[in-house]
Amino acid sequence: MSQVQREQLKVARERAVLVAVRLPGDRLDLEARLEELSALALTAGADVVGMLSQRRSKPVGRTFLGKGKVEELGLLIKSVKATIAIFDHDLTPAQIRNLERAMSVKIIDRSELILDIFARRATTHAARLQVEIAQLEYTYPRLRAMWDHLGQVTGGAPVGIGTRGPGEQQLEIDRRLVQRRLKRLRQELDGIHARKAREVTHRNEDHYTVGLVGYTNAGKSSMFNRLTSGGAFAHDKLFATLSTRVEQWTLGDGNAVLLSDTVGFIRDLPHHLVASFRSTLEETVQCDLLLVVVDVSDPTAKQQFDAVLETLDEIGARDQPRQLVLNKVDRLDRSDSLLSWLAAHPDALPVSAESGEGLDRLAEIVRDHAVGPQRELSLTVATANARAVDFLERRTPVSDRVYGDGVVTLRTSLGARQAQQLLSRGGPVQVDGVPLADLLDSLWPEPMVVGDTCRVPPHRLHPADGWAGG
Repeated sequence: MSQVQREQLKVARERAVLVAVRLPGDRLDLEARLEELSALALTAGADVVGMLSQRRSKPVGRTFLGKGKVEELGLLIKSVKATIAIFDHDLTPAQIRNLERAMSVKIIDRSELILDIFARRATTHAARLQVEIAQLEYTYPRLRAMWDHLGQVTGGAPVGIGTRGPGEQQLEIDRRLVQRRLKRLRQELDGIHARKAREVTHRNEDHYTVGLVGYTNAGKSSMFNRLTSGGAFAHDKLFATLSTRVEQWTLGDGNAVLLSDTVGFIRDLPHHLVASFRSTLEETVQCDLLLVVVDVSDPTAKQQFDAVLETLDEIGARDQPRQLVLNKVDRLDRSDSLLSWLAAHPDALPVSAESGEGLDRLAEIVRDHAVGPQRELSLTVATANARAVDFLERRTPVSDRVYGDGVVTLRTSLGARQAQQLLSRGGPVQVDGVPLADLLDSLWPEPMVVGDTCRVPPHRLHPADGWAGG
């Protein structure tokens, strides 16, 4: 199939046949694989008209499928008049070329389909840059498979002295053009990365940050809109969110955090796509707390949860505390699945972003994290230190006030992080005549505890071991 033919075909409104192969060690069965691939194809705008599956001990080198299945796929494509076949696997350039020759229709793999969806969803300049870089990185090693002519190019006039010789293959010209384009795009994106990193670092110095992470279409954007002033695009499609949105989330008692709605994860997310979206994922890596959102109404929720944990480890988000949030409990027909989740993860919190169920409790948990372990203290502050007095009055439960000569002693419950914020406002703060700054290590020596469970460092968790400590 020529490059011109490939370029003329579009995924949108095409009649697609889906192909999945189950190999040893796969965690998802064929039905679940095809169901997710169908959702991806529909998101890309394709019309699914047929499905084909096979179990194999290993892929066939030339065509991925066995010889009989290749013939069966060809007959299926003809019978349903399909214009494209989508594989739920990454194919080599040679496999794509051999299958296209055998089928006379366009063949794309899982990575190319996801890249197509990202290209359609990208709205910001940074997102479009990241998608183009990922597409070029995907295309570069496949250029040879895309060209079936490899014509010779000669310089100067078409005939005569100086025009003879091998010239330069079109393939080499294309490779050089791709490399030039990649270099320019990476330079532009590096500038965005640097600016984004500075913004995130500055924001984290002044605010406690919380990130919503989870599988694509788990309901993160709907939850974000419920908890904040909203504005995130929420839709029942995969990868509705491709750029991070940050808003203030008011938790009560004068406390607030910054909540980030991040791009959704998916199993086998292309590595070059993860690398290209580094600045977007920077929000996740730098957050103080991660809310891992799981759609418990999905039959493959456990596999999705494992994929999220693996992706978090891959992008380096290992050191923050995590809170497991079981979303869409209102869609469960039976309580058995919810009970099994709670039995395995006692600290998990069932919620519904659609109805608002459980979100008040979620705010309390996040407030406990943001405030830190609390101590009952009598703090003496100069009345002239209006910033410190205002902070204590608005953000802590003051139970008593005693005014003296230019000072006020407030009896209140103060959290570890609140103590650091209080000291950052300047002016002396004392506890029984001793500067608060000198007492931080003695007042809060133990690791942060929320509820009854100490948060275990996430890098000690593995999907196979379950979720320890929420």
